[in-house]
Amino acid sequence: MNMQQMMKQAQKMQKQLADAQDKLGDIEVSASAGGGMVKVTGTADMSITSITIDPEALDPEDVDILQDTILAAVNDCLASAQNAANQQLGAITGGMNIPGLF
Repeated sequence: MNMQQMMKQAQKMQKQLADAQDKLGDIEVSASAGGGMVKVTGTADMSITSITIDPEALDPEDVDILQDTILAAVNDCLASAQNAANQQLGAITGGMNIPGLF
């Protein structure tokens, strides 16, 4: 493969990666914690789009448990978002780990 072909291939991959990154906002992920008392929805571009809290989870005497439950649901949702992004972008890079990409 000559240098010109390599440059064309690199430009093609760069365009595919940009297109895939643009689509990450369309991939929805969700997680729940506390037996479904807290539900978090987000996108693969690492944005949280909603948090739903069951009113039964609201106990003014035990705010710490609710905070921990929300934190667990958010972290699970973000982990799902990262996995979805890795799958989407990894399909293009062939599994190569490109620093700063994801």
